[in-house]
Amino acid sequence: MDAKVSGTPAPAKGGHQTLASLGSFVSKYGIIIAFFVLCAALAMISPYFLTTNNIINVLRQTSINGILALGMTFVILTRGIDLSVGSMVACAAMVAASFATGAGNTSVFIPVILGLGVGLALGSINGLMIARFAIPPFVMTLGMLSMARGLTYIYNDGMPISNLNTSFRFIGQGELLGIPMPVVLFLSVFLICWAILKFTTYGRYIYAVGGNPKAARTSGIRVRWVLFSVYAISGLLCGLAGLLLSARTSAALPQAGVAYELDAIAAVVIGGTSLAGGVGTVVGTLFGALIIGVLNNGLDLMGVSSFYQQVVKGAIIVLAVMLDRSRLSRD
Repeated sequence: MDAKVSGTPAPAKGGHQTLASLGSFVSKYGIIIAFFVLCAALAMISPYFLTTNNIINVLRQTSINGILALGMTFVILTRGIDLSVGSMVACAAMVAASFATGAGNTSVFIPVILGLGVGLALGSINGLMIARFAIPPFVMTLGMLSMARGLTYIYNDGMPISNLNTSFRFIGQGELLGIPMPVVLFLSVFLICWAILKFTTYGRYIYAVGGNPKAARTSGIRVRWVLFSVYAISGLLCGLAGLLLSARTSAALPQAGVAYELDAIAAVVIGGTSLAGGVGTVVGTLFGALIIGVLNNGLDLMGVSSFYQQVVKGAIIVLAVMLDRSRLSRD
């Protein structure tokens, strides 16, 4: 008997391939699409959103969180977390500002070096305790959140430092070729981080450690050194963010930087970096930070209370993590 069955439709391979291609495109460029869709929506809601002054303001406001998020990306890629970034920002800002007071155009190098050095030192302590003594990142950085904040209050008896000199304030208020200095520094840090993760052996080590620490160790990668270094980098960028914050506001406040870790983590997770480690890019983090900045600005233009803004950002973080878990379960 003939085994052929007439009239049976052939599998729609083309349709499946099209859906797979579309899914791959959305997975790769979804964050960029989401950013432009959000911008378009806010432009229709508020006529002030797309003005030149407002766009520059958004970029300036995004720069500090963006720098922190870039450091957080390195940490999260290794399956870690850094809850202490806000406190390290405040501590670095306070120390730097104390050497940048007074009138005139005195040298900016000493406060800059000290601010970066404080951030690097605090981040290195995090890295040392996590890498050498296997303290869970959540626990260690939670402890550093409290310790660094306490040191900030102790340093100047809980008092703010103001009257910062002109050369120091240029870091946060000046312009280079018409572009605000915070934006210039943010984009410079982004390019450096992108090049490190994209083209260097060290960048491949970070992904390897986050993907599978045991396999990375077996292949000869110095896992402890990589773990130490990513927290040191995060601390260094906290120092830079502290410099920008104090220079921009013309003062260093002991309570500055509270909840900055929330926005930094949000930018990284929204940008597609997996909390499970080993997956993510700084390009995604860049657009994640821009989405946070645009969202904050848009809600401000619409007169939405800052209390509701916190609810929105928290919900976005949860949604991003849910999408990440869903992607991991499919893989």
